[in-house]
Amino acid sequence: MGYLSTKNSYRNVSSERIAYRKLGKPKTPPLVMLVHLGATLDNWDPKLIDLLAKKRQLILLDLPGVGASKGKVAVTISKMAKQALAIIKALELKEIDLLGLSMGGMIAQELVKLDQTLVKHLILVGTGPKGGLGIDQVTQTTFKYMLKAGLTRSDPKRYIFYEHDAAGKAEADKVLARLARRPAQYADKKMQVSGFLRQLKAIKRYGTAKPTDLNFITCPTLIVNGDNDLMVPTKNSYVMHQKIKDSQLVSYPKAGHGSLFQYADEFAVTLNDFLG
Repeated sequence: MGYLSTKNSYRNVSSERIAYRKLGKPKTPPLVMLVHLGATLDNWDPKLIDLLAKKRQLILLDLPGVGASKGKVAVTISKMAKQALAIIKALELKEIDLLGLSMGGMIAQELVKLDQTLVKHLILVGTGPKGGLGIDQVTQTTFKYMLKAGLTRSDPKRYIFYEHDAAGKAEADKVLARLARRPAQYADKKMQVSGFLRQLKAIKRYGTAKPTDLNFITCPTLIVNGDNDLMVPTKNSYVMHQKIKDSQLVSYPKAGHGSLFQYADEFAVTLNDFLG
């Protein structure tokens, strides 16, 4: 069964019904995946998920107030991390590998701070540290590209995740076509505007906070980005690489915020090598 036909599963966490999807190779260390701003479980590229699921067990989460998960979106990244940790504990996961994309990577960093023993490998994709360069501008950048998408009748992800030239459009079209193939009976619920605005508020607070030295991250860490991320500037990946001891850094050429989808085949190999 591929990701396009993977249904939501549910677990009650703190009296709230939480949606998640589980697939892949049983009895392997679980890779928990936290998605980007404004996204639900349907925004993971099915090609990438299917590639990763060949080697390991995947658990993808909708945090409270996102997609089909009940509750409210938290207004700080640290509170989102507490929500994610509560879900992981409710799923009875003792040790995990953790991947966070964009806002999910911010949450992942805060989750590691909360629990120093849970995460065995950390993967930070298209993200940045607290107080990082340009993160306080994510709201303005998001609305700018949403407006551009509206004027060109495009999906906002076309401009948020990919280069703005013809090659970038071609890459965006490939991934967006894959996302569009999910049958309606297996779809998650759409992101609500109110929750999206709360996420933007949380990112703004994260971006304007005092920078952290990241010395609380001691597990093996893989940092991934495109060489021209227009949402969370690529320079943040280099900053994290400098601050996180013994971390690995991968930068994909002619790529931006959605580098892991644009380079799905290459990223899957890199991730599997990293996780062993």
